[in-house]
Amino acid sequence: MSAALFDGIDVDYLAKSDYAKTGLHWTVFLPAGELLAAVTALYKAEYTLEDITAIDAKEGYLVTYRFENMAAPERTALRVLVPHDAAELPSIASVFQGAEWHERETFDFYGIVFPGNPNPVPLVLPHDMTEHPLQKAEGARVSLVDMIPPGEMVRSSPRFTLYAPPPAEGGETASV
Repeated sequence: MSAALFDGIDVDYLAKSDYAKTGLHWTVFLPAGELLAAVTALYKAEYTLEDITAIDAKEGYLVTYRFENMAAPERTALRVLVPHDAAELPSIASVFQGAEWHERETFDFYGIVFPGNPNPVPLVLPHDMTEHPLQKAEGARVSLVDMIPPGEMVRSSPRFTLYAPPPAEGGETASV
């Protein structure tokens, strides 16, 4: 994949990843509204969906979509951060049919809703269960900065502050 695959898509952060450390070649953070465009671009470039999962972190739920291109070979992660109080992302099952099951499982464990999923019933947990067992208590959540390496940034939006240096004393942003 080249960074050009995401030209015309409003990405928050695009980075080359260290495959030996992360198992990924590319990491792409997206706003929720760009998810379907990015997934469609990967589909057209003959990527396959490996899985969808989430992390319950201080900043919100980080939903990760992992894709692989066997011809390259190359692995790419699309990441979308959604707030705890509005945990919702559009279903990608219209592009990758196999996403239906992954979205249902992610709902079961985290409570993230995927409007447009053609069969939004629990996949793994009992239908009458209202708890989502992988949701963490607020005090148990860790920051994404401590879990997800930033990789080698190719481009970043000014609105994306996850990997921004902390402010220096006096409110100025520290230089890196």
